[in-house]
Amino acid sequence: MKKILTIALAAVLMTSCGLYNKYERPEVNTRGLVRDVTSLTDTLAVKDTTSFGNLPWRSVFTDPQLQTLIQQGLDNNPDLLNAALNVQMVNEALKIAKLAFLPFVAFTPQGSIAKFSDFPSTKSYSLPISASWNVDLFGNLLSAKRSAQMQLIATRDYQTVVKTNIISGIANLYYTLLMLDRQVEIITDMEKLTKETWDKMKFMKDNRIGYRSTAVQSAEAAYYSVQAQKVDMLRQVREMENQLSLLIGQPAQTIRRGKFDQQSLPSQFATGVGIQLLNNRADVHAAEMQLAQCFYDVQTARSRFYPNITITGTGAFTNNNGVVNPGKMLLSLAGSLVQPIFQHGQIVAGLKVAQMQYDQAFNTWQQTVLKAGSEVSNALVAYNSYAEKSALEAKQVAVLKQNVEDTRRLMESASNTTYLEVISAQSNLLNAQISKVTDDFSKMQAVVNLYQALGGGAK
Repeated sequence: MKKILTIALAAVLMTSCGLYNKYERPEVNTRGLVRDVTSLTDTLAVKDTTSFGNLPWRSVFTDPQLQTLIQQGLDNNPDLLNAALNVQMVNEALKIAKLAFLPFVAFTPQGSIAKFSDFPSTKSYSLPISASWNVDLFGNLLSAKRSAQMQLIATRDYQTVVKTNIISGIANLYYTLLMLDRQVEIITDMEKLTKETWDKMKFMKDNRIGYRSTAVQSAEAAYYSVQAQKVDMLRQVREMENQLSLLIGQPAQTIRRGKFDQQSLPSQFATGVGIQLLNNRADVHAAEMQLAQCFYDVQTARSRFYPNITITGTGAFTNNNGVVNPGKMLLSLAGSLVQPIFQHGQIVAGLKVAQMQYDQAFNTWQQTVLKAGSEVSNALVAYNSYAEKSALEAKQVAVLKQNVEDTRRLMESASNTTYLEVISAQSNLLNAQISKVTDDFSKMQAVVNLYQALGGGAK
């Protein structure tokens, strides 16, 4: 036994392969990770660390009814429940990796009765307890345990990704419902306005010379067109309610909600810089943990080149096949060392594959970082663009409202204004109002997307 341990210790001292090294983050390209939406330098230069990305979801989405829906989704969504079960399964695998350091203990009682011809029967018994311990001098078990730890962290990260996606999905569907509600209100008002125009044109045709039936027909068609748009909007409302119900884990039903114009979302976004910007991005962290797992898998593959040392001990109360009665204790201790010499190139190939998987994991991590930066850039530019566009459309709507009123008065005063001008003015106003509400929603959606792109805030 001493010789075996001496040989193993000498091998450890002679090796310089770093079998016990811990994972350290390699350099990753984060230069110019997020584009500035206005700066000519094209690179975001914000230095503060208290960023929008650190806000918890209740501080971002302040509508009480939306908060209730989000909490219901976090409690009932099956994808999130399955993600929690995945964490539990990987945690059990980690326990197995930790228990590999302990000796294997087994109790295997045996007994037999033998009889030959006229000789008396021989009774034998043995009550052995055996223990086997794999001495981890070369880090095989240690690197396997560390790899399992990284897998557990990555699985928890993916659970966070699912949680963030659910929160963002519920918020987007909720704001979509509010947008559709507001568009239905606008179309309802326009429905009344086009009905009044139709009625006035019928009255003017019956009481004035020069108004033809074609004017009344055009006004009637415009009225039906608005009604058709309203039917389509109501269908979309029902579909969004069904989709949101499914996401929060309940049968399709009416969703209680607030008003579109009463929503309050953050409007100032300090996002931080470099890799720190993505501290809350669980998918980025998970990709790095996959890289760390591959690092330890390389360590495990290297450790297979070294001896496997096993110490086995057995203690048994036995009568030694009937020779000793009553039985006595029999103790034994043995050690074995297995040094791989030739295994058809499997160990070398395994190390090469593990190193290639590490390189793949690094490339995936780098791409995940760049993708996250691109998503943040897109959300920032979308918010600024839709905010600017909405401000311009507000002015357009005000002008078109006045235009509708003026053309209606001119028509009633028997001037040269035709029915086509009135219908065109009403159509332009409706389109502008719908467009403004859509862009206001897109601005809200940009906030939700930015919240998601920055990792879902503080946990």
